Amino acid sequence: MSTEHDPAGIPAPAQTPADPAQALLAQLSRWPDVQAENLFAVDAADRLVLDTCAAALAQLGAPWPGTLAVIGDHYGALTLGALARGAGTVRVFTDALTSRRAIENNLESLTPLWAERVAFTSLDEAARGAHLVLMNLPRGLDVLAEQADAIAATADPAVQVFAGGRIKHMNRSMNQVLDERFSRVDVSLARQKSRVLTACGVRETRPASRFPQLAEHQVNGTAFTLAAGAATFGAARLDPGTRLLLEHLPDLSAHRTLVDLACGNGSIGIYAALTHPQLRIAACDHSASAVASTLAAARANQLAERIDAVQDDALSRLPEASATLITLNPPFHIGNAVTADIAFKLIDDAARVLADGGELLCVFNSHLRYRGELARRIGPTRQLARDKTFTVTASTRRRG
Repeated sequence: MSTEHDPAGIPAPAQTPADPAQALLAQLSRWPDVQAENLFAVDAADRLVLDTCAAALAQLGAPWPGTLAVIGDHYGALTLGALARGAGTVRVFTDALTSRRAIENNLESLTPLWAERVAFTSLDEAARGAHLVLMNLPRGLDVLAEQADAIAATADPAVQVFAGGRIKHMNRSMNQVLDERFSRVDVSLARQKSRVLTACGVRETRPASRFPQLAEHQVNGTAFTLAAGAATFGAARLDPGTRLLLEHLPDLSAHRTLVDLACGNGSIGIYAALTHPQLRIAACDHSASAVASTLAAARANQLAERIDAVQDDALSRLPEASATLITLNPPFHIGNAVTADIAFKLIDDAARVLADGGELLCVFNSHLRYRGELARRIGPTRQLARDKTFTVTASTRRRG
């Protein structure tokens, strides 16, 4: 049963000047994410999670645990805040590579001696055996369900979960998601337009996890399975633009490795590996969920030995002029903002990594008119296919 009061009768948490975390939180940076005077690396929800957790531990007369889990930290407020309050080590899961690098940057610049006390892990590993979990509430209910499933399945049965968010992004369905997995869910009083949901008591009977989701597809007579975690863009569906690219995929027999940039659920690499047995696939994405989904799909299609996937910022791991074939279905948004900037960043890095004569196969919304930019940034570009919505192109890298 959800109740709206201070969790477990705890007095409303208060910030005090003596709090060792406050001065540290004020110094956090968003870098390498976008920075501006009106954008902040810590918000009221972060502070309320830390204060609510500290008040609960104080009431129990318990210290901060030797190891705790942090899920969905944006820039390090929960991670560094917990360490400043007395946590021994922190296991961190965050989906976006930008968030991980921001946390690493803040550790290095503010508290370098603490860096060895932070481990970045998968969601399951972060939650495994945890007695205490600090979370930023995700906006998607499916993502929250996946995270709550992992905690309920792998954390200590007596785990306490403190999940905070801004009220404008919260809804009662979040309570229900937690109610289905924990025997008690409390809702804090509001503070600075933020609340904390506190969950404890893992239910013995709870919904079976729906993730990763699996879906069967067929292109040109080739059947394959896609898998997707809750945070993977497009889930386990075959994006119609990707389908058009796959339907008109040229002969790739001259290549030995395909670099699948911004791989999403891995559909391009999976299909290419099935139709070209000589190919090895080097996939990458900014999202940890996308990488895990691609690897899950590789296993589902018996391709695990030929497909690798890593989390990367564009192709930063690859040297210049090292690839002969790259595929790309670029995103056209960053969060809720529609922009071509991310696509052009990916195209430019593809240009850096392609060897002379190498090809970029790209699909994009036709109205975006990327063909001219591809020709300018990569080299001669020809159209492979076009329908009422999407265009597929092949660009040949010309150096010198």
